[in-house]
Amino acid sequence: MAFDNTFWALVGLILFLALVMYLGAPAMMTKALDKRAAQIRNEIDEARQLKEEAKQQLAEYQRRRREAEAEAQDILAMAQREADAIVNEARVKSEEYVARRTQVAEQKIAQAEAEAVSEVRARAVNIAIDAATQLMVERNVAADPRVIDQSIAEVRRRLN
Repeated sequence: MAFDNTFWALVGLILFLALVMYLGAPAMMTKALDKRAAQIRNEIDEARQLKEEAKQQLAEYQRRRREAEAEAQDILAMAQREADAIVNEARVKSEEYVARRTQVAEQKIAQAEAEAVSEVRARAVNIAIDAATQLMVERNVAADPRVIDQSIAEVRRRLN
């Protein structure tokens, strides 16, 4: 029986495979592959967790944005109501001021009218007294000046 190179190559291969089996290379490769699969699984789980956290944070930020927008709308509405109240208050105060000023002006006009009437009466009385005095002097009603003065005083008292 002649052993050629193919035979010896087969024997070397069988011995190599037996040595690899004896040293536990398949178990080490399986262990390494299992370790790598577990690492990939862990990375996938971690990525899922990060994705869920990102979704939660996105939902939280969107909720906060909606709340901020609602709060801004509330602030805007409140500012509008305050501005309307200020405008209404200013309008009421303005109307009250105009009414007070009108009333003061009417009172001043009434007072001026009363003073004018009083002044006209006083002048009319003075003119009447002067006229009566002149008539009395012209007619020489009484020779005594005291009688004239008493008569003038009487006319003033009755006219005022």
